[in-house]
Amino acid sequence: MWLLLVSLILVGPARALDYASWVDGTPIVAHPEPAYQYAAELHHAIAPLVAERPGAVRPFVVGMTGQDRPIWGFRISAPGDTPTQDAPRKKLLVFANIHALEWVPSEIAVAFLTEIARDPPKGVEITVIPSLNPDGRAKVEADLLAGENTYRRGNGANVDLNRDFPVNREAKAVWRHLIPGRYATSPAPLSQPESRALDSLAAAERYDVAVSLHAFGGFLYYPWAGLWERPKDWAEMHRLGLVMQAAMGAHAYKPRQLARWGFFFRGHGMEIDHLYGTYGTKSFLIETTRSGLSPFRPKDWNNHFRWYNPKEPERHVREGLRALRALAHEVGGQLG
Repeated sequence: MWLLLVSLILVGPARALDYASWVDGTPIVAHPEPAYQYAAELHHAIAPLVAERPGAVRPFVVGMTGQDRPIWGFRISAPGDTPTQDAPRKKLLVFANIHALEWVPSEIAVAFLTEIARDPPKGVEITVIPSLNPDGRAKVEADLLAGENTYRRGNGANVDLNRDFPVNREAKAVWRHLIPGRYATSPAPLSQPESRALDSLAAAERYDVAVSLHAFGGFLYYPWAGLWERPKDWAEMHRLGLVMQAAMGAHAYKPRQLARWGFFFRGHGMEIDHLYGTYGTKSFLIETTRSGLSPFRPKDWNNHFRWYNPKEPERHVREGLRALRALAHEVGGQLG
């Protein structure tokens, strides 16, 4: 309880906003990446679903960014599916766009939200956050409109939210002395309002499973990211990874402990380690796509947006959607 109270003090109460009115006030603009949606387009696509399915899709403000943008979340559950003491409802969290340039994850998150809201699986409440980093995304949107090619990973304050969490922040591997940049973290744990908002939500909801959608790499990673040691639940997390892999089809991603991706790699202060280490949430970092670069389009090789976002994202969205759909049904039906 004290962790939740501290988080609420740091984050502040989520602002009461009317989603429909907020969406009406966000204009859609033409932009040079028509295969992708700007933030306003994402929400204009979600808003009719909220209006059509008010009992199944419930928007809420997770928190506010450093530049005072709302971080919208959506709770989805089957109407009439009421948890009981003997059959408690499981909870699944899916969030995307923690890194500013990674837009495929948001496309997947919205596709998942749209599909799952029309036929929510019983036994599980699903929370979807299409963009945890609206400030960083807004910078990329402005770059694209201005024709600028700027590498952006962080939020409005240029802090990498993917390294802003308290668990496993201390580098222990000997490689930290040889490639210290690989082991860097943010200035302090939970230093950013977006990270604190996610932590506050996780403390309040105690999710059974969480998925952080990234790009690129083509893996279904699970903790630990900052330690070589196996977590106590690694067998169950690997099993859930195999469930997602089996659903994906020909281009399926491989489940793997993140710290064991490479003998020199460690990810310190990452969200999946924090959610699992602090709240016991079985967590995944899914690296969607395998980059948007192609040997047949050398002009894209220096295009930062294209590094993470393929020119035609449809196949990658379908693959991610299949993985999340399988996980949602597994969590609702069999996770114990």
